[in-house]
Amino acid sequence: MAIHSSSQHTAMSEINVTPLVDVMLVLLMIFIVTAPLLTQSIKVNLPKTESITSVATARTLQITLDAQGVVFLDEQATSPEHLESGLRERLAGNADLVTHIHADADTRYAQVAKVLAIAQKAGVTKLSMVTVAE
Repeated sequence: MAIHSSSQHTAMSEINVTPLVDVMLVLLMIFIVTAPLLTQSIKVNLPKTESITSVATARTLQITLDAQGVVFLDEQATSPEHLESGLRERLAGNADLVTHIHADADTRYAQVAKVLAIAQKAGVTKLSMVTVAE
């Protein structure tokens, strides 16, 4: 039976990555906890943006809300109750139809949120908010 003496020291060729993994997991947890806190403290003015170039699409669907809360679907006045059926009819022929929402700066946020909820319920998947350049 051979007994190995402990006086022979050889270099260890494996890297111990456990401490590195521990540090990375701690950093990941710190970022997960602090990331949502950073976005809630930013105040924005939504109707004003810088102009950007948009991707041209073949057909878009326009939903417009004026300052009095009247909803227009492709320049035709409609009620919020009939908006969902109108959206479903237009989406039946083209499921990839891009929808643009034009909301007046004086429109109440509750009205815009209601229209967004109706659009989601109707099955709109591609939606963008249109703003003007300063």
